[in-house]
Amino acid sequence: MIPMSQAMLVEIQQEAATTRRVLERVPENKLAWRPHQKSMTLGQLALHTAGVPGGIAKISQADEFDASQANFGVKQPESLGEIFAAHDESVRGAEDCLKALTQEKANATWRLKMGTKEVLAIPRAALLRSIMLNHWYHHRGQLSVYLRLLDVPLPSIYGPSADENPFA
Repeated sequence: MIPMSQAMLVEIQQEAATTRRVLERVPENKLAWRPHQKSMTLGQLALHTAGVPGGIAKISQADEFDASQANFGVKQPESLGEIFAAHDESVRGAEDCLKALTQEKANATWRLKMGTKEVLAIPRAALLRSIMLNHWYHHRGQLSVYLRLLDVPLPSIYGPSADENPFA
C-alpha cells in the first residue's frame, strides 16, 4: 500500500468511529425533522453522511464521472438501523478502495463531467482527499448543527463539546 493511502486509511478508521458517535445521537423519532423547508431532513442528512466515503470511493474507480447521469437525491431512511448499516458498508468500501490504490492510479487524472462538459480534472488522490474525506466532515458538521438545534447532547468530535469532555 502506498504511504498516502495508508495515512488516509488510518484517518478513515478514526473518523468513522467519530462519525458513528454522532450518528448514534440521532433520535429515531426525529428522522423526518428539518430545520428549514429547503434543508434535508435529519434522516436524509444522517444517511447521506453515512454514505459519503463509500459513494465517493465507488465513483473514484472509474476515470470519469458524468454527474448529469446521477441522482443526487437522498432517500428518507426508515430507521437508525438503516443509517448504521449504510455507514458500515460505506466505510468498508472506502477502506477497500484505499487498500487497492496503486501509486499510478492515485496520480492518474480523474474527471467530473456534466454531459460533455468537463467540470473538474484532478489527480484521483485529490478526489479522495478533498471529496471523500473533506466532504464527509462537512456533512458531519451539518449533522452536529441539526442535533444542537434539537437540543441533543453532542459527543466529542475533536475535543470537548459543550456536552462531553473526553479529557475529564
